[in-house]
Amino acid sequence: MSQQPPVRSTGSPPPRPDASMSLLTNVMDHALDDGYAEASARRDAQGGGLPRTLRTKLGLAAGLVLAAAIVTLGAAQAQISAPVVAKEREELIDRIQSETSTVDGLEKQIEALRTEVGERQREALQEHGGDQGQLVALLSGATAVQGPGVKLVVDDAKGSDEDGGGPRESSGFADTGRVRDRDMQRVVNGLWQSGAEAIAINGQRLTALSAIRAAGDAILVDNKPLVPPYTVLAVGDGKKLSTTFQDSADGHYLHALRENFGIRTSISRQDEVRLPAAPSLIVRTAQPGITGAGEGDGQGTAETGKGTS
Repeated sequence: MSQQPPVRSTGSPPPRPDASMSLLTNVMDHALDDGYAEASARRDAQGGGLPRTLRTKLGLAAGLVLAAAIVTLGAAQAQISAPVVAKEREELIDRIQSETSTVDGLEKQIEALRTEVGERQREALQEHGGDQGQLVALLSGATAVQGPGVKLVVDDAKGSDEDGGGPRESSGFADTGRVRDRDMQRVVNGLWQSGAEAIAINGQRLTALSAIRAAGDAILVDNKPLVPPYTVLAVGDGKKLSTTFQDSADGHYLHALRENFGIRTSISRQDEVRLPAAPSLIVRTAQPGITGAGEGDGQGTAETGKGTS
């Protein structure tokens, strides 16, 4: 009995073992999303097919060329404007020098006029001062004077820039080792009261209207600053003037400054002292006043007093 070949089934083949993993298979076979692939292809098409490295180099070269153009343009503009700026600067310098020369000339004119006014005032004092013309000129500082007198030097204490020696306000003194304006006021007034006929501080002639003031740490005499040491020259009887001043209350004040706060002082008699005339002079006149019925004859008396405020 012959064997017949097996009959093959015409039905559907059996399912693959990995049929259930079709999603994972699809992800592995298409790792790059279609959208990314399309975008990459489109970018390559727009780039004209140039390699990415070449495009980067071209962009860098273009940036360098632009920067070089900007620098070159700036340098050209600076070179063009340099002569203009230099010319303006020279014109400004010339203008400043011209104005400075004008101011210097005006200051010289003012000084010359001030000197002329002072000379005429002194002549008027001598001409209309009567018998006491010379005395009035002396007391007002209108004329230079020379004669015997004393030399008094007052200086700050050593190291007075530092706060040392304690406060002096409680005793009416200055607050440090520096000489203050009120110290010089007492010194000058003490010399006047001791018999001085004329006084100058650092070459600055004092009059009955002179003022000693302070501006910060500086001492001003008639608004002109002085620097230490302060040299006070006084015309008078040297021996009597020196003794009387040192025995006075103002002399004791100066001695207390030296002993307690280190203010340096020295006084000496001088055979001859020369004092200049006051740089500015104020001339005032006095009129006789009526004192009242039955009191005197109606004649007033003008007195010249000394003192420094």
